[in-house]
Amino acid sequence: MRSKTMGCAFAVMAATLTVSSPVFSQAFPTKPIRMVIPFPPGGVDITGRLLANKMSELLGQPVVVDNRGGANGLIGSELVARSAPDGYTILLTTPSTHVTAVFLQKSIPYDPVKDFTPLCAVLEPVSLLVVHPSLPVNSVQELIAHAKKNPGKLTYSSSGIGSVFHLTGEALKEAGNVDILHVPYKGTGPSLADVVAGRISMTFSALSTSRPLIVSGKVKALAVAEPRRYAGLPNIPTVAEGLPGFSKPSTWFGFFGPAGMPRHIVQRLNAEMVKTAHAPDLRDKLDQGGFSIIAGTPEDFAAILKQGLEVYGRLVKSVGLKPE
Repeated sequence: MRSKTMGCAFAVMAATLTVSSPVFSQAFPTKPIRMVIPFPPGGVDITGRLLANKMSELLGQPVVVDNRGGANGLIGSELVARSAPDGYTILLTTPSTHVTAVFLQKSIPYDPVKDFTPLCAVLEPVSLLVVHPSLPVNSVQELIAHAKKNPGKLTYSSSGIGSVFHLTGEALKEAGNVDILHVPYKGTGPSLADVVAGRISMTFSALSTSRPLIVSGKVKALAVAEPRRYAGLPNIPTVAEGLPGFSKPSTWFGFFGPAGMPRHIVQRLNAEMVKTAHAPDLRDKLDQGGFSIIAGTPEDFAAILKQGLEVYGRLVKSVGLKPE
């Protein structure tokens, strides 16, 4: 009798949990969500506020942007890592806090994998390989062939040593087995300006910055650096199409929460983040910002983060960069 009674009790408990789980899932959120952006206003913040406004509509609660700049993004990121894993504090960041910092700073106050829950990599800033119009090449294949015929004579600029565009150039050299001289600058503006002036042969540049120069003919776009073609420039191939084996460090804009978040909260946030990225009223603004929408599952983001750490780590080692 006792066995039967306990069996019935467990059956009732299981049935109750099964019925009430969706209710618990739907209950989130019941108060405002804080979106920490670990950088000062401007840049990531501009895009973050667009996303926050749309997420507020979809979630039915305010998503409040909290700029916590400092220490190259480490302060705001640590704040989220140490927050309660209840979904009410999330982080919008870039690889600078979760990939590059791992290799370029002597110590960071968190583990980028163990201390966070990946929620969604929503956007990828599109970058292009652009060359001065006088360079006698019109494709990546022709560029590699030209570089092999002229070892050490071509140059590429970047926004600084250890920057994503520096290591993207190194990835090109590695995959093509070519000798091209790296010339670092302090910022993307001067880096691109000297390509326009003809003092530098080529550079990798964000689409948002280089698009007007491409349209005016001041630079020539050879390829998209990302793994997929950009829908806004469908006739421009990827670097990898002309150079198999090329893989650049990823440049996503993505959301994290603290480690240990409940699965139903992760799923709810991810679903609304994906809807936000694909919202028709944001599409033009995101395109003007030079973004490609990559919004996928939390597992997709975890894989992107893992790949970024592997690629960046390999390139940092091959260049011989040391953490500071």
